[in-house]
Amino acid sequence: MNAPIKIPSELEAEKAVLGGIFMDQGVLIQVIDMLNCDDFYDSKHKIIYKAMQELANERKTVDPTTVLSYLETANQLDQAGGSIYIVSLAEHVYSIDNIDTYVELIQDASFRRNAIEKFNTLSQEGYNTQVSAEDYLEYVEKTIFNLQQNKRTTSFRKMNEVAQRVLDETTKNATKNTEIIGLDTGFGELNKITQGFQNGALIILAARPAMGKSAFALNLAHNIALYNKGGQARVAVFNLEMSDEQLVERMIASKSQIKLKDIKSGRIHQSEWIRFNTAVNELSNLNIYFDDASDTSIQSIRSKCRKLKMDEGLDFIVIDYLQLIAGEANAKVTEYDKITKISRSLKLLARELEVPVVALSQLSRDVEKREDKHPGMADLRSSGSIEQDADIVMFLYRDDYYNKASERRGEADLIVAKNRSGSTTESDGIPFMFQGEYQKFREKKED
Repeated sequence: MNAPIKIPSELEAEKAVLGGIFMDQGVLIQVIDMLNCDDFYDSKHKIIYKAMQELANERKTVDPTTVLSYLETANQLDQAGGSIYIVSLAEHVYSIDNIDTYVELIQDASFRRNAIEKFNTLSQEGYNTQVSAEDYLEYVEKTIFNLQQNKRTTSFRKMNEVAQRVLDETTKNATKNTEIIGLDTGFGELNKITQGFQNGALIILAARPAMGKSAFALNLAHNIALYNKGGQARVAVFNLEMSDEQLVERMIASKSQIKLKDIKSGRIHQSEWIRFNTAVNELSNLNIYFDDASDTSIQSIRSKCRKLKMDEGLDFIVIDYLQLIAGEANAKVTEYDKITKISRSLKLLARELEVPVVALSQLSRDVEKREDKHPGMADLRSSGSIEQDADIVMFLYRDDYYNKASERRGEADLIVAKNRSGSTTESDGIPFMFQGEYQKFREKKED
């Protein structure tokens, strides 16, 4: 015969915490941000703890007398077990030295109950034929991710809590010997303007085809993996046009300064093999993860990034490119609606995982029709909410792409047109040199 199923609970630990608060009001200060009422399983304990919280918020003494008075006024004394039960909690001897242990026991049981409830809901939702399999999978993954992150969310956060976090972050940044407070991009001028790529930011890198945006994105991926966290930063790269091998060939060309066409053909000069092998070895030590599935959806990207975040850690995401992300198989959904939804989803992904996300975007052909080919916000293809959702919008422009006789041959401009938390560039942008045969961008040093 199977044993009866016991709902996870730690009643003795709950009594110990409440008794400890009666013994020393400092215990309430210690646990008030660690436990909420719903963490208690016993309904009597929920009511008593809530009364303690309210008294503390009113800056009143928390002891058996004040709690009894509060509960009597609120007509909750009987629901809380009565005066005899409350006095028994106060008279029971508990060790306040073990409060942290009691809190952990209560939190663990609360987490298990919450997980059971969530999984029961997931099970029931699985029978709902009105929900598509893709949406159901997304719901399952999000539920599990939130459980594993053990997040506690509230509708509002008080000013003092947010202000304290700002104070702590500003104090930490003030001790740094650099202007960079986000991820080091490896490009000095870009770092100055952005202060490094910030967690939770959606960064759009847009250009017309063949401008080199994929190469620039790979340069960023390499630099961030190399120059952050002692070379241990983790970067996810989604490319919907090229295979993993093609991407790594480009990175090897950039690192080794061997022409990409020679790497592809295998016709590497004997004197270059040392550089080739050195580049392969150095790149192999970086934590860069590739995904080249051509039918990738936003749900798939989110799922893979969540898993990587949980399993290995994740610091930066590159998506090449936004318009190729698979949308809903619905004839009624326009391209504008599709891009709008994807853009918003990428912003939410950046915030959820607390990492910067760089998404590449095509520009409309309207650029080609103008005399001045410098791109602007209005040129974002099927823009939807891209401009609104993005924290940073950058454009790549090469004059020699349009004018073969240009005096700026081999030069490129990175135009920062929007920067929610900092400055932007002039129309000329940050000057770079682009070595197309090596797929490498480097900052142009002015004499």
